[in-house]
Amino acid sequence: MQDPDKVQDRLVADRKVRAVAQAGSYGTEEAWAGSQPTLVTFERGLLSPQTEARAGVTVRRFPYEKLEAWRDWDTAREEAPIALLATSRVVYDPTGHYGRIQRTLWNLNEERLAAHREDLLGQAAARLEAARRTTGPGHGIQEQLLALAEARAVAVELLYPALLTHIHSWPEFEIRLPHAWRAAAGLRFPKAVYRLDGLYGFGGEAEARRVLLATRGLGLVEQEKRARAAFQAGYYDGAVRYLRDEAARTHRPDLERWTYLSSARREKLGTLLGVTLSPLGPAALALAGELLQDAREGR
Repeated sequence: MQDPDKVQDRLVADRKVRAVAQAGSYGTEEAWAGSQPTLVTFERGLLSPQTEARAGVTVRRFPYEKLEAWRDWDTAREEAPIALLATSRVVYDPTGHYGRIQRTLWNLNEERLAAHREDLLGQAAARLEAARRTTGPGHGIQEQLLALAEARAVAVELLYPALLTHIHSWPEFEIRLPHAWRAAAGLRFPKAVYRLDGLYGFGGEAEARRVLLATRGLGLVEQEKRARAAFQAGYYDGAVRYLRDEAARTHRPDLERWTYLSSARREKLGTLLGVTLSPLGPAALALAGELLQDAREGR
């Protein structure tokens, strides 16, 4: 792996780079064996955001113009990765703009937080409704599986962040995610967190072992390595959550043509997705709908 400090020093010395921050748990008290060094930069000359992963270090690059634009909350909530910006640790900020963005995010009033929550819930409701129209009576197993994948994506990308607005907290999206949402929100919002867990069919160490074995032959080599690191650290449900989501993302074509797959491939993918432990089709969407209401009410 590259030395993250040397990568950071090179970025700070680059005249195109106008801000640098560290993101994720690497280098903090919450770091663990699977933490990956991640840097956030704003650079002149970029036309669009880019992500570069090289020798174990990830750099999230954004155009310099966004460093100015995202000081405005209404612009930031439409465009910016606000959780990433709010939770990163600034190491170089000669213009002071990164710090201003963070102060805006840290000091949002209840009215703005409520509006942001409703935005997230509105997006979630629209996606769930679209999924309902393509599943249900008369549809096959592939539609049931795609509905489960969409319910999980909506829960993690929109409903979990919406839930955290009640306590003015920002989500983390590391491989430890289920452990993070239990720690951040489990005591305050037990119903919502219970539904998040229910969507994934967690089963502790035994289920994590089954899921890791099922990755063989499915082209998930790098994902299996990361999940195994989480397993070895004791983040069993984190490994399962990550592999379930990665299997749905990377093997969507297989889900769309499920009935044409070999029985061995269906069995492996079924284990990865947790089809015997999780709700499918309309049941998964209904559970996500209940989570939406829990996130709205904060319960």
